[in-house]
Amino acid sequence: MLACFVGTVVWFGHQIRDFLSPPSDTVTIPSFVGQSFADAANLSKHMHLTAVEIDHTTSDRYPKGVVIAQRPESGTKVREGRQVSFVVSDGMISQLMPDLRYQSMREVGLDLTRTRLMLGKVSYEKSDVVPDGHVIAQDPQPLANVIEGEKVNLTVSKGGAAEIVLPNFTGMKIDDARALAKRLGVQLGQLVWTPLGPKGPAHGVVARQSLRPGTKVASYEPVSLQVSAGPNESGYLLRQVHLLASVPVPQGIAPGQSVKVVLRMRDATGSYDLYRAYAQPGQKLDFTVAALGTSVVDFFVNDVLVGETRLGNEPARVYDERARTSPAPGATP
Repeated sequence: MLACFVGTVVWFGHQIRDFLSPPSDTVTIPSFVGQSFADAANLSKHMHLTAVEIDHTTSDRYPKGVVIAQRPESGTKVREGRQVSFVVSDGMISQLMPDLRYQSMREVGLDLTRTRLMLGKVSYEKSDVVPDGHVIAQDPQPLANVIEGEKVNLTVSKGGAAEIVLPNFTGMKIDDARALAKRLGVQLGQLVWTPLGPKGPAHGVVARQSLRPGTKVASYEPVSLQVSAGPNESGYLLRQVHLLASVPVPQGIAPGQSVKVVLRMRDATGSYDLYRAYAQPGQKLDFTVAALGTSVVDFFVNDVLVGETRLGNEPARVYDERARTSPAPGATP
C-alpha cells in the first residue's frame, strides 16, 4: 500500500510538472502586426500555427490587408497547432465630398451624418448672394476625396442687408430690365412669358413684377417678371425657370460610385431630356430652362423616378374667342 501511494504521488507530480512546464514542442508567438495577412498566415503555417482572420476594421495607420492586432500577443509561448487570431485593416475608406453649397445647416447635418463626416470650424460672413443660414463655401471642396471622420469647415451666410430699392420694371423691354437688374444687383427669378392678346403690351415688354417698385430687398431675393408674349400669341404660357437639383443617394450605392441621372421635361411641346449622364450623389445640377404651357420636370436616378417639379400649370383651354379679341390691358390669362 505504501508503494502504491508513493507511485501515485510521483505520477501526479509528473502530470503537474508537464502541465505547468511547456513541452519541447512549444513556440514563441512573434509580432505579426504590420505584416500583410498573407505573410502572417505563411509564417504561422511555417511555425505550425493556425492563422485565422476574426475581424477587420478601417485604419488611418495601416494599409488595407495589413494585420493591426493579434491574439495571443507577441512573446507568448504556446503549443504547436495553436490558433492565432488576427484583426486586419480595411485601410482608409475614401469617398467624394458632397456639395454643401447653398444648403441650410439642417441639410448639412443630414449630409454629414449620411457620409460619416464631422462638422469642423464654422465661420460666418455677410453675403448678398446666399441667404441667411445657408452655406457659402466649404473645405474640402465638393467632389474631393475624403475619408470617414474627416472634418468639414464651412463658411455660412449671415445674410445681406435689404438695401436694394426695386425699380419699376413694368413697361421696359426684357433685355433692358435684365440690364438694369444686373446693374442694381437685383436677382431676377422666374420669367413668365404671357400671351396678353391684341391690347396687351408688345412682345418682350414687362407687364407685371412680383414685388412692387420701391420695395427694399436683399440681392439674393428673387423678383419674378411677367413678360408679354405679343399681341398675336395666345393659348400657352411660356416660362423661363432656374432649376437647382441635388442628386440624391440611392440605397446600396458604394462610396464614390456614380449614378445614372435623367432630368426629363414634359410640356406642351412634348417630352425631352434636359440632362442624361452619370453624376455623383450629392452633386448639384444647375439649369435655366424654358417651358411652354403646363410643364413638369421628372427626376430619375438609375431609371427610378425619385421626384418631380411642376414648373407651371394652366387649364386645357386658356382663351375663348371673347378673351382672345378683347382682353383687359395687362390682364393675365
